[in-house]
Amino acid sequence: MSSTTPTPTQHRRNGGDLVVESLAALGADTVFGLPGQHALGVFDALRRSALRYVGLRVENNAGFAADAYARTTHGVAPLLVSTGPGALMTLAALQEAAAGSAAVLAIGSQVPLAGIGGGRHGYLHELTDQSASFRGVVKSVHTARTASQIPSAVAAAWESALSAPHGPVWLEIPQDVLLAEADVPPVAGLEARPRELLPRPELIAAAADRLTQARRPVILAGGGVVRAGAEAELLALAEQLRAPVATTFGGKGAFPWEHPLSLRSWMEDRYTTAFLEDADTLLVVGSGLGELSSNYHTFRPLGRVVQIEADLGKLESNHAALGIHADARAALAALVKEVGEREAGPDGDEDAPGSKAAGAAGPGAGDAPSPEAAVSDLLARVRDRIAGQHLDLEQQVLASVRDALPDGAVSCWDMTILAYWAWSAFDPRRTNALHSAQGAGGLGYGFPAALGVAVADPERPVLAVSGDGGAMYSIAELATARQYDLPVTWLIVDDGGYGILREYMTDAFGAATATELTRPDFVALAESFGVPALRTTPERLRTDLAAALAAPGPSVVVLPAHLRMFAPTHLDS
Repeated sequence: MSSTTPTPTQHRRNGGDLVVESLAALGADTVFGLPGQHALGVFDALRRSALRYVGLRVENNAGFAADAYARTTHGVAPLLVSTGPGALMTLAALQEAAAGSAAVLAIGSQVPLAGIGGGRHGYLHELTDQSASFRGVVKSVHTARTASQIPSAVAAAWESALSAPHGPVWLEIPQDVLLAEADVPPVAGLEARPRELLPRPELIAAAADRLTQARRPVILAGGGVVRAGAEAELLALAEQLRAPVATTFGGKGAFPWEHPLSLRSWMEDRYTTAFLEDADTLLVVGSGLGELSSNYHTFRPLGRVVQIEADLGKLESNHAALGIHADARAALAALVKEVGEREAGPDGDEDAPGSKAAGAAGPGAGDAPSPEAAVSDLLARVRDRIAGQHLDLEQQVLASVRDALPDGAVSCWDMTILAYWAWSAFDPRRTNALHSAQGAGGLGYGFPAALGVAVADPERPVLAVSGDGGAMYSIAELATARQYDLPVTWLIVDDGGYGILREYMTDAFGAATATELTRPDFVALAESFGVPALRTTPERLRTDLAAALAAPGPSVVVLPAHLRMFAPTHLDS
């Protein structure tokens, strides 16, 4: 037994107690993680706290679960892991949390204080500079070298994670600090004040001027709208301006799918790209116009761009714009007010330029179609393009998933062909109801993320969707689903390999290499964990999936099918 480990017959409040007390004082009620030798002090403290612990089988999966929990609750998700290998295993999940602006507070242990500083003392799990591994991934890195530093360090990390834009942070505490006696009272009244990111008034005035004078205003809503809870403000502004609204993949659900002004999410489509390009004023909210939001950087705006973005590094990073560094909700609320005042005119004239009465097309628009008609025409052209590619199976499978999933349920998607279809063509039917790994693009997100959602909201069924390749990253978490009896149905589309890479390589090189996989009998494997499972067909998918979602606890549905992607349009640009 280590000399720093207390005897099991007695307990002294220690650094681990300060960690869990600090988390509870800041409002946490759930933590995710996986224990390790150096972190035992904080894990032991959990049993003396009211915090609910959800333990996963792999640290990366624990990170994905925390990511989705944070997205679901719009709050902070604590993640507890150990030193070295345990810490490093979280990096892919933290990269996704950073790309998706999920407020994950990762707390890792460190070797004892004597081993810190690069001296190479040979401690188990020792790294020359563990925190350096995280600096290029997370928003901020924090350390606590004494017990009395722990509450303030936890509060600072919490505040950073929740300040706009949300994101993951890393806090590390040496093993002996976690185990050392804490000669301070229990933590109470700890406070963190996330920075509020408000727009500058002169920028709102300039943006409102451009939007109200535009003849063809269009809005592109990204994930920042969903994270800020700005859906009502977006709807109000779009209806004030009669501006068509497209949502990025991360912004799905930000705008009603069936609204007459909804361009939906066909971002990998040249017709949509051209529609956005032709706007004389394009308002981009909560998106950096990155690769997947710009049809692989083929988007070339012809008019003026106004960009609202909480992440300063993304402001004007791809296109020149009137850049407004602000939280999406605060900025949209200010625009709604400013545009409303301008629409009324100085004497309450509702026929002022830019008003609904004048028509969104504005003066001199001639016989241009209404915004609603232009939206309808675009969606018809998209439908015709897809219909010409003979992808009936893919559309049938996606429709079956949508029909089987209750309207209030959340779905979590791995990097797989059916997910790529969902990005463009799936109606989530409510906000914050579709999560995927399209930010960082790593495999294995879908199932552990769904577990995190189910922990946050155990009263609703949750759907996870993976391919057989991605499923193997997460298969151990069937034990987690069973242990906590979480209501997650896992749809595994089994095509015998990395299907999307198979397509990419065949298209590019005429043949695929390293994409074909030997895989288990997923039904038998799930059942060995005590999780009900069945094998289905495209014809039975809707019925089988609906039944699985309606049943209590976890379940697995396996669909053997080779799905294809719709043809890309960016290669023709």
